[in-house]
Parts: sequence; C-alpha cells; structure tokens
Amino acid sequence: MENIYKSEVGKQEVMEQYRKILASWPVENHQYKVNTSFGPTFIIESGSKENPPLILLHGSVSNSYTWYGDVASLSKTHNVYAIDIIGEAGLSATSRPGYEDGAYALWLNETINALKLSSCSIVAMSLGGWMTLSFATTYPDKVDNLILLCPGGLAHEKASFLWKAIFFSLLGKWGQLQTLKLVGGGNISSSSSSGLEEDLALSSLTFKYFKPRTAKMPLFTDQSLSKLTMPILMLFGDSDQLIPANKSIKRLKKFARQPKIELLPDTGHLIVNQADRILKFLKNNK
Repeated sequence: MENIYKSEVGKQEVMEQYRKILASWPVENHQYKVNTSFGPTFIIESGSKENPPLILLHGSVSNSYTWYGDVASLSKTHNVYAIDIIGEAGLSATSRPGYEDGAYALWLNETINALKLSSCSIVAMSLGGWMTLSFATTYPDKVDNLILLCPGGLAHEKASFLWKAIFFSLLGKWGQLQTLKLVGGGNISSSSSSGLEEDLALSSLTFKYFKPRTAKMPLFTDQSLSKLTMPILMLFGDSDQLIPANKSIKRLKKFARQPKIELLPDTGHLIVNQADRILKFLKNNK
C-alpha cells in the first residue's frame, strides 16, 4: 500500500477529524466498506433503496465531506452512495494506480457491482469527474445520468495553479487559506451547515499531512467521448483556476449528445451546494 501521508501521526489527525464529521452526518445513513481488487472502498449510504441509485464522487485532496451540504436533499428522492476515492484523504484503500491503464474505471465498476447496482446516476467533481468519465466511456450502459462538476480530462490543467498551490503550502495557515481561496475562486463558502471552522480544520490538516497526486489527469480521446450517450449535466465555475472551463465545455459539446451545460458566475473550481440543480436535472431525465 502506498504511503499517502507525510506521517502516521498526521494521518491519524486527519482521520480523527473526518470521523467527527461522519458522526454528525446530516441524514440517517449506513457507513461500511466493500471489497475491490484495489483494496476496500468506504461508502456512506443514505436514502431509501426504493429510490433510484445515485453515486457521489469527490475531488482530489478530499473525501466525502464534500457532499455534506447536499446529501440531505439528494437522499429524499434517491438512494445515495457517497464514495471515498481510493488513494485520497478518506477511509478507502491508499492504493493509487496510474491513470493510463483503465484501473479507475475498473475500480468504480467493481465498487458498483459490490453495491449490486446494474446501473446508476453519478455526480462527480474534478478528479472524481475524470474517474467517472473513464467509467462512463468504458461502461456507458451502466450510467443512467451523468452530472459533472468541473471534471478533469476534457482540457489540460493549468500549470500555474500547481505552482501557486506549492508556494502557498510553504506559508502555514495563511497559505492554506489562500489555497482555499484559489480553489474557491476568491470566495470561501463552507460545504456544510456545520460552519466554516470545522471545514477549515479538516482542510488545514489535510493540506498539512496529505501527499497530493502530482500526475496530471490525461485527456480523453475524441473516440472515447463519443461513447457518452447518456444525459449529461456539466457545471463549471467562470473563475476556475485549475481547469479551463471554456475548453472543457467546447469538447463536451462536440462529442456528447445534447449535454446541458451551465457556467456559474463568481465560482471557482470548488462547486458545492448544487442539490437543487442536480435534482431538477435528474427529475427531467427519469
């Protein structure tokens, strides 16, 4: 297993803070792990099994806390599975296979099979969006609807973001706050109703102790994107400092079948609290 933390003590601090958040999850839920060939995958399931299944995948340097502000609304009409991505700062396995060999599509397929789902809708952000596009272009028949929040893989990441993030990481808590502002497009809004302090506490510990992925997300080929036959909603922030919104939008429009695309004003790379938009789209595409 890979060492994705700078120290074991640091890992335990991050996990302790994350478990505090999980203990106050805003809706009744069942937390468990399923087995895959890449190691165990952590799931937070909420909602009724009588409702359509909806999978949530967060971005990099993060975990399912991303969905804290959305999950209560989404769980009213869907059986929701918030999944911690392997190799990230959650409770799933620490394994980080390469991007190029189809491993993440296989991992997500194994996870969905372990949940006994024949198909599902997926909401995914950034790195999770890249993994979901890999899955959806490999197993298109298993995806009912696709909701992408600033996904990777449609346009090259901006190199300037990485250098700014590295610089700010050397400047303590002030630098961590600047990184959050960079991700948020200048605005910092809590992804939860529990308050900004708890949000920053987890983010601060994660920035301090977690080793982020350094490899860039590869672009999907035109041939792969042409397999996206399912209904798609894609949201981008107009101030995204990591992934070029306009280039990503142009590529998806070219190859996906009638995607619905929204460019959110005064919004950066972090797009949260979008339950209303997501539910409206899902309702219109039953």
